[in-house]
Amino acid sequence: MPLLVLSLILLISTPSFCQTLSESTDQIWEVGDRRWTIEEERRFEKWVEETITEDFFIPYKIPTDCADAVYAIRWIYARIAHLPAAATTKDGKLVGHWSTDWKHLPTHPEWHQDKRFRAVLFYLFPRTWTGTLPLDTYPVRISTDSVTPGTLFLETESHTGMIRRVFLDGSQTHPLQTWESALPVKVQKLSMKYFFSARPDFRTGSGLVKFRWPVFENGKWGYLPVKEHPFYSEEQYTLAFSQGHAGFAEAVARRIDPTHYPPEEKLVKVLGTLNRYLKERARIVLEGYRQCQNDGCVEGSEGWELHHTSGRDGMIISLMDHLSQVIGSNHLDQEKIKKRMEAVSIKISENRSISLYDIYQNHLWFSPHPSDSIEARWGLKKCEMIQAQTLATNKSIAFIEKTYRKKDPQYADFSIRQQRHLLARLSEEWNRSECKEPLPILAKKDPVLPHPKKSPEPRLDSKKCQKIRTEIQATHDSIAFIERTYGKKDPEYAYFSIRQQQHILTRLREEWNHAECKGPIPFPEQKMSK
Repeated sequence: MPLLVLSLILLISTPSFCQTLSESTDQIWEVGDRRWTIEEERRFEKWVEETITEDFFIPYKIPTDCADAVYAIRWIYARIAHLPAAATTKDGKLVGHWSTDWKHLPTHPEWHQDKRFRAVLFYLFPRTWTGTLPLDTYPVRISTDSVTPGTLFLETESHTGMIRRVFLDGSQTHPLQTWESALPVKVQKLSMKYFFSARPDFRTGSGLVKFRWPVFENGKWGYLPVKEHPFYSEEQYTLAFSQGHAGFAEAVARRIDPTHYPPEEKLVKVLGTLNRYLKERARIVLEGYRQCQNDGCVEGSEGWELHHTSGRDGMIISLMDHLSQVIGSNHLDQEKIKKRMEAVSIKISENRSISLYDIYQNHLWFSPHPSDSIEARWGLKKCEMIQAQTLATNKSIAFIEKTYRKKDPQYADFSIRQQRHLLARLSEEWNRSECKEPLPILAKKDPVLPHPKKSPEPRLDSKKCQKIRTEIQATHDSIAFIERTYGKKDPEYAYFSIRQQQHILTRLREEWNHAECKGPIPFPEQKMSK
């Protein structure tokens, strides 16, 4: 009887496509009678988990931002598996595997050597974005059978990414790990991150979504109606879904993995994950150092893209934050944990190892740049890095003054205020780290804040924690303002400015932990799309 019920469910949830299809050799690729089904989605999930790596697009020289990356991954798999694929352009045109506009170009059995296929990808990239994804996706129920590798998260006209893996063992900051790309559009690594998204909006189609299934009906290709897809659900948009949780991301985490792990077990799992990620980073850092000593690997070059660790470092920072929360919120014995971390050794070069505790102390000062020294890569030259960041921030202020003071004084004031905030944070860290040399000082015409005085450690319920929370909210709002105001009309400067805001959020995150404030860090950093 159970087997009969399962068969009926699969029969109902898997559409039947039986119309006769006459295909042309002029189209991008042929699909025959192959169509998307639950089984094909499972194969796609497996392919995403096993095939997509952080440097997936680099050997094929495919430039991406966030929306480009998720469209490309779906289309590449569909091309390999000879399944239907479609995308809606900004002007409302549905482009798919059946299109014949590129018939003049040759094809090839391998997708990355198929000039016809590559041409349509490069055609779609500037014509699709996070604003067209709601037309090509549908919302899913929040469960382990539907939120799987290949599922997307979508923030309204802002950012998107793809679920990379789902962890159900409590070893990560969040059960969902993602692949994400970002502006500017370039050949670049994907960033591995933990899922974070604001509460979704049904009206805009944001949230956790899957790609729709193209179907051939009435003599033409279109999409299966949204509500007929097997994983369709609107539950994530209800007030009840997030009720009782700190936010949407936490509600998703509890739904995907509802297990409450004992503090000691959680600590062991997170330390194990950190140990593994740090050993992987050590290998990548060494390889990058060897490769980049001769050619320099300047930022933006192919060598830099292959060997930098920006995305990995972000993951490690998130895990370190999570570790601090596990320790603090459960009142674990910090001295005992310190000794445990000091006993774990990470080999960073042929002749040098450092302890996990040293890394824990210095992780916010990791350098992602492959041509930097091994010591700088691991945050062991913190004072030098504070100096370099202070100099860069002073230069940013000069750049803003020169570029925007006349044409947009309001934004110049706004942005310089944020840069001053960053300088204050850097100065505070300089004092806390007991660095000896003086910080770089600009000429008098360029504004820079004086060194702040050291303040005593705040209590858990101190006003300082409230102030940090307010500042994080303000920085979060600043990023949203930059994206909204400058994301399209001046994307280069928007990218530059948001990077500076993200530095501020990193420092605020450090201060939140240093002050032992209660609860999770309020607002993770935001991302940009085109």
